[in-house]
Amino acid sequence: MVELNPQRMDRVFHALGDATRRRMLRELSGGGRTVSQLAEPFAMSLAAASKHIKVLEGAGLIRREVLGRTHLCHLAPGPLASAHEWLSFYERFWSGRLDILERLLREDDSHGAQTTKRGDET
Repeated sequence: MVELNPQRMDRVFHALGDATRRRMLRELSGGGRTVSQLAEPFAMSLAAASKHIKVLEGAGLIRREVLGRTHLCHLAPGPLASAHEWLSFYERFWSGRLDILERLLREDDSHGAQTTKRGDET
């Protein structure tokens, strides 16, 4: 299992907890973007965009390449894979629990149907 240390995992989920940062990550999935390009859809200042980018960098979700005065950001998917793996455990847990519940409800329905049929025969 891929494992991030607890502080790193906290930073990843903190970064993913903001809709602006999630949209920035989605934009970066299509390739590198400048800070200006990442800020554009949000009508925010470059300073505000930089703050979001720093949070994403701190979580290891993006890497920044400096080309002269241009800062080009790229997606770094490793921490996303680790977060997905962590969440997958709970997905399996809840799927198993819901499967058990479904089975119990079906059994209850079939027992109820049998009881009703017997009651109708009398």
